[in-house]
Amino acid sequence: MIGDERRGAVAIRPTGDNGVSPRGRASGAAARRKAIAEYVMRHGNVAVTELAEAFDVSVMTVHRDLDDLETHGQVRKFRGGVTAQPSSVFESNIAYRLTANQREKQAIARHLLQLVEPGMSVLIDDSTTALALARQLSDVTPLTVVTNYMEAIKLLSGAPGIRLIALGGEYHASHDSFLGVSCVDAIEGMNTDLAVVSTSAISDRYAFHQEQEIVLVKRAMLRAAHRRVLAVDHTKLERVALHRVSPLEEFDLIVVDELTPAASVERLRERRLNVEVAAFES
Repeated sequence: MIGDERRGAVAIRPTGDNGVSPRGRASGAAARRKAIAEYVMRHGNVAVTELAEAFDVSVMTVHRDLDDLETHGQVRKFRGGVTAQPSSVFESNIAYRLTANQREKQAIARHLLQLVEPGMSVLIDDSTTALALARQLSDVTPLTVVTNYMEAIKLLSGAPGIRLIALGGEYHASHDSFLGVSCVDAIEGMNTDLAVVSTSAISDRYAFHQEQEIVLVKRAMLRAAHRRVLAVDHTKLERVALHRVSPLEEFDLIVVDELTPAASVERLRERRLNVEVAAFES
């Protein structure tokens, strides 16, 4: 998306990315910074002048935006440019993940809800994509929901028709979830109907995540489910991270959003993978 500063506001013009048209100076600056962070994450090292041209703002405005993003641990400035923080820092930033790509995650969640039937047991990981699904599970009850994500636990605790099983372990504030050996042991005692997980990157062959502790939990979740679903928005495709979670063939279904390039979807299907595209609400 490209921003254009006029009369103290920022107009967002779509250029292939999902964007919103914020109202007012504060919301416009926040939307532009979010777009800049996503741009840097996709492109790696980016010159300040490139960002100024891409977002149609001054170099000084770009520097202010980058200073704010660097303060929140999302990017790292260097002379004349900026780079995404190492994936272990940038993509694990819970504040960033909770606000990034919301339209895509909501579309994927609506699509996933079609897989859930009353009486099922559903295992969800600590991804914000799975959290979007958790927000809709009260529409399909009774259900048993198993999760290690604190935000999902708080959301579903006391929800009518939801039997909630919270996975324990060592609490990690950076992810707002429980991880570690105790969490894996608890999952290995489960046998659920459905597991919904997300990862930080996928190639044509593997799903990846940048942190070892989370990889171990996700692998355990896949082993504990009868049906395994990978939910990833378009920004996660054709990327890699440090650790392989699993081959894509281990997933019964991969759900992406409609901004995913058709060529990427076709390559996955050529590998005989079951891929479905979640549509945005009209």
